[in-house]
Amino acid sequence: MLETAVVAFTTFFATIGPVDIAIIYAVMTHDSSAEAKKAMAIRGCMIASFILTGFLLAGETLLFALGISLAALKVSGGILLLLIAIDMVFARSSGVSSTTDDENQEAIKKEDISVFPLATPLIAGPGSMGAAILLMASAEKDITSQSIVVAALISVLLITLVLLLLASKVQRLLGVTGMHVISRVFGVLLSALAVQFMFNGLAQSGLLN
Repeated sequence: MLETAVVAFTTFFATIGPVDIAIIYAVMTHDSSAEAKKAMAIRGCMIASFILTGFLLAGETLLFALGISLAALKVSGGILLLLIAIDMVFARSSGVSSTTDDENQEAIKKEDISVFPLATPLIAGPGSMGAAILLMASAEKDITSQSIVVAALISVLLITLVLLLLASKVQRLLGVTGMHVISRVFGVLLSALAVQFMFNGLAQSGLLN
């Protein structure tokens, strides 16, 4: 169970990226009042939690409806997570786990960024959505394992909320170098988890037999 908790927490922390989001949020809301920043942070995290919880609960049903096997999900999900991990290790930004330039320009013009781009795609992005489906499906209907996955998601979302509320302080404390160090550490861990997911998917598919 400890292994499930570590894998789930590490995967969600890496794909959501609370530290990165906090720094981006600090930049985007530098002209907003303290009350507005707090309200947007809480609202953004609540909306993202509903989105990701939906993928946790209904993701496997969606896969079944589309005729997608768990083995295929593990391989494709592993590839997606590996791409995110590579970006993290080399301190690059991509549309997989962050906003694009066009999305940033649109967000700058908005007074309330709680729904877009905070809730999605920053918190509930393609990477975290895919991770939610993959981790829950990998639990294979074991209630204890599934509960651990849900708890890991809630923990990362709470960490994200706290960092958003302290965004300006986090930005000053860590700076660019500190952010990149944390990102690279979790990127290395995520890359290993991604490859393991692919190995498990290939083994489960029967292609290697």
